[in-house]
Amino acid sequence: MNSELQAVIDYYEREKGIDRETLIQAVENALMTASRKSISGAGGEVRVEVDRDTLAINAFSPATVVGGFPNDETEISLLDAREVDPDAQIGGQVEQRIDPQSFGRIAAQTAKQAILHHIRSAEKGKIFDVHKDRAGDIATGTIRRFERNDVFVDLGVGEGVLPSRERVPTEDYNVNDRIRCYVVNVTNPPSGPQILLSRSHPGFVRRLFELEVAEIADGTVEIRGIAREAGFRSKVAVWCQDPKVDPVGACVGLRGIRVKNIVRELGGEKIDIVRWSEDMDTLVRNSLQPAELSRVEIDESTQTVNVKVRQDQLSLAIGKKGQNARLTSKLTGWKIDISRDEEAMSFEERVALAIETLAGVDGISEDQALALVQSGFLTLEGILAAEASDLVDGEVIDSATSDQIRSAAEKAYEKQFGSSE
Repeated sequence: MNSELQAVIDYYEREKGIDRETLIQAVENALMTASRKSISGAGGEVRVEVDRDTLAINAFSPATVVGGFPNDETEISLLDAREVDPDAQIGGQVEQRIDPQSFGRIAAQTAKQAILHHIRSAEKGKIFDVHKDRAGDIATGTIRRFERNDVFVDLGVGEGVLPSRERVPTEDYNVNDRIRCYVVNVTNPPSGPQILLSRSHPGFVRRLFELEVAEIADGTVEIRGIAREAGFRSKVAVWCQDPKVDPVGACVGLRGIRVKNIVRELGGEKIDIVRWSEDMDTLVRNSLQPAELSRVEIDESTQTVNVKVRQDQLSLAIGKKGQNARLTSKLTGWKIDISRDEEAMSFEERVALAIETLAGVDGISEDQALALVQSGFLTLEGILAAEASDLVDGEVIDSATSDQIRSAAEKAYEKQFGSSE
């Protein structure tokens, strides 16, 4: 039995990292628990000792010293008692040795289950102790299995879970893949330690920059804000108190090597590194680069930034599917409205805008909008200020159509501004 016990203790100490003394104490506690099912009398009180060197199991049970012959296992004769304790007296108690094999089959099975329970508890405690201070750090592990869309990652000591909500939608994972994740938090419920991992958390980008950029690690450069749409694009705002240090250049690195390493880890996710500023105008301009902004109007009461750009810069400022504007809004914490700067428009651009606006009115076709603009009616107000007969151009718009157009303009104006009266 000693050799079997030695093998079990060596395995858990080596493979699970559980302290040897903890394992031996678990064995002692388990055997004492099991003994209560087979040792009668004295409340089944048994003390079990495991030799730390040989792993020999010694069991002792309290017995009352009697002058005659013992009636049961809870009594011991004075003669036998004095072999254990020379000072034993009748009525006193001594501990008598018990053969562990007398525990019986049921007790042995109970001991086995109790030992496994104590070992599992010790293993859970070890896992929590290793990871309890790792929240906000990066962990590396191997993907072991999938449950629904959750990914379970072997972290060496313990297992972490990467839930579907924390996955990057553009990434695929396979069993046995090596993966780096951000540790969101570590909890220790009764069921055992739970390590929540993420690859979509903005903190993952922050930690990667701290690991890759020495100036961020030593505090020379600070990350003031991160806005992220995982798998697609991130904006990182950086700042440095030392005017001699370029925070953006430090993060990009020589020939872009630093930011390339981070982009590679993020599976090709684009990263915009912008210079942070306390001035909202400057911060918005930096964040929307490379788009050239005509004007930036700040409304502090509604925390809204109205950005005006030329027609050729509009799509660049807004970004694909509005991504550039959304990330800028997340980064600044303000609402960002981007529109064309009509004051900077050329005559041709104004005409095109007028046609587009009128053609967007329900009841006015694109051809009719073109005819109206060519006749000098550029706005809803202009159409409403004219008589229906003034809208007739003899080709596209006749008298019947002019009434319909004016009616459509009235409805659109009322919907947008209220009554036209």
